[in-house]
Amino acid sequence: MASIEELTFETEEKMMDAVTALDRDFAGFRTGKASPALVENLMVDYYGAMTRLRDMAGISTPEPRMLVVQPWDQNALANIEKAIHSAAIGITPQNDGRVIRLPVPELSEERRRDLIKEVKKRSEQAKVEIRNHRRDANDEARKAQKNSEITEDDLAGMLDEIQNLTNQYTDQVTEKTEVKETELLTV
Repeated sequence: MASIEELTFETEEKMMDAVTALDRDFAGFRTGKASPALVENLMVDYYGAMTRLRDMAGISTPEPRMLVVQPWDQNALANIEKAIHSAAIGITPQNDGRVIRLPVPELSEERRRDLIKEVKKRSEQAKVEIRNHRRDANDEARKAQKNSEITEDDLAGMLDEIQNLTNQYTDQVTEKTEVKETELLTV
């Protein structure tokens, strides 16, 4: 059994990872501004191996509403274009034979509402992940108490500490969700 400090530290790390993953996912939601995060994690079939777009091309934003994808291997242009089409991000790629331009259109009200639903869905997944880490830590603490490794008072303290961490990280998820929703609604 890990000590109280080790258990809470490990649990907090796992909860932090859940929030970090949420941030990464939120960066991929289009808000009407060009951002490399919209496409950098797209998987492209590159000579039979699925490769992240950011690992095979330079992605830049020369204008506020334009992304430019410049592959290091010109033979990959068609596959990159195909991956962008199949990603259904609402942007039509323009391939000129050297680079792919992605003009980022204004978001319609309907598309904004759809994105907010996706944001809320992803937010709830992050909260569930955090609660699962709480459950696992609580189970481990109860098992330690059952095996007489810690006292009932230690168990109560651990459960309180774990619940405080859970509240802290679910509050962070809620705040980040509200910020993203506001960002999506801003025209």
